[in-house]
Amino acid sequence: MTISFKAAFGFLGLLWLAACGAEKTESALPGATWSAYESPVAAGFDPEKYAALEAAVADGTTHSMVVVKDGKIAFSYGDVTQTEGTYLASVRKSILTMLMGKYVESGEIDIRKTLAELGVDDVQGLTETEKSATLRDLITARSGIYHPASNFSGVTAEGPQRGDHAPGTYYWYNNWDFNAAGGIFEELVGKDIYEAFEEQFAGPLQMQDYDLQLHQENGKTGNLEHSKFAAYHFYLSARDVARLGLLMLRNGEWNGEKIITENWVRESVSIATPNAEMNPENYRDSGFAYGYMWWIFDPEHFPPEFYGGYAARGHFGQYIVVLPAVDLVFAHKTAPTPYDTPEEYAAVNVTWDEMRVLIDLTLDAMTD
Repeated sequence: MTISFKAAFGFLGLLWLAACGAEKTESALPGATWSAYESPVAAGFDPEKYAALEAAVADGTTHSMVVVKDGKIAFSYGDVTQTEGTYLASVRKSILTMLMGKYVESGEIDIRKTLAELGVDDVQGLTETEKSATLRDLITARSGIYHPASNFSGVTAEGPQRGDHAPGTYYWYNNWDFNAAGGIFEELVGKDIYEAFEEQFAGPLQMQDYDLQLHQENGKTGNLEHSKFAAYHFYLSARDVARLGLLMLRNGEWNGEKIITENWVRESVSIATPNAEMNPENYRDSGFAYGYMWWIFDPEHFPPEFYGGYAARGHFGQYIVVLPAVDLVFAHKTAPTPYDTPEEYAAVNVTWDEMRVLIDLTLDAMTD
C-alpha cells in the first residue's frame, strides 16, 4: 500500500509538530525591545534567496513587514514603528477573539449564550429567531443575522437577506456579527476594548508603540443610525503586531505567564467552517477555512509548512500569519489610501495571493 506524503505528514508529522511546539515554548521572546539576527545567514536564510524576498517586498505596496523566526526578527522592512494612518482593518476581529479568552476561562463570557439571554438588540430590532443565535455563532460568522452593520461591507451588501438562514447553519462573512461581538465583549467585561487590550496584551507583552489615547479617540467608527454596534479599529505597529502573532504561536504563554489559555488558542484556531462551506463561494478559492474570527489554512489546500497555521486578514493587505510547523510569524501592513475605483484600490492593496508569494519566498530562502 502506498501512503501519500500528505497523509503521512498528517499523522506522524503532526505528532512531530506538537513535540516541536512544546520545545519552542521556551525559545526566544522579545523583552522591551526585539532581538534580531545579525545576518540572513545567522537567521538560517540563503543570502541570494533572502535578497529576492527583499526585492519582492520593495516592489509591492507593503508599508511594513516583520518576519519572526524562532522568536527573533529575521526580516524587517519599512517603518515597523508607525501606528497612525495604518489601521489594521479586519485584523481587529482576530484580536477580539484573543481578548475574549481570559474571560471565557473565568466564566464571565459564555459563548454558548444566545443574544436573547444576553439582552442584545439593535436599531431595526432583531427577530426572535435572530435572537436565538449564540455568541459563538457571531464569532464564527454563522449567526444568520443580516441586520445592517454600522460600517459598510461590500460582502454584506451582496449577501443573504434577513430570515434567509437559521442561526448556526450558514457561513457568511458579516461585519454585523463581528461588531456586535465587540459590543457584547465590552458589556460583559465592563471595560472599553482598548483598555482591555492595554491590560491584557500591550503591558504584559511590552508593546513598544501602543497608544491608548489614539485608540480611544479614533478607534470606534461607523454610522450608529444603521447599527448601535461600532467597529473597533486598531492602530498597531508592525513590530507590535508581531508580538500578538508570537503570543499565539506560543499557545498564549509569555515569559512563563499564561496570557491566553492554551485551550482557547487551540479552540479559536480550529476549523468551525470547512473550506467547502465558505460563502460566497469564491471564498473557497483561497483554500481557507474559518475558526473564531481567524482564517485557517485548510490542510487539503496548503503544503505541509502551513499545517496547523492560521491568519488574521484585513482590508488593503493587513496580515498576521502564524505557521507553527516552521516556527514563523509574519506581520504585514499597508498604508490605507482613499480610492474611488476598483483600479485605484488594486494599486494599493496587497492581495492574499501577493502575500502568499512573500511567504513562499521566505520559506524558499530558509536553509534550516
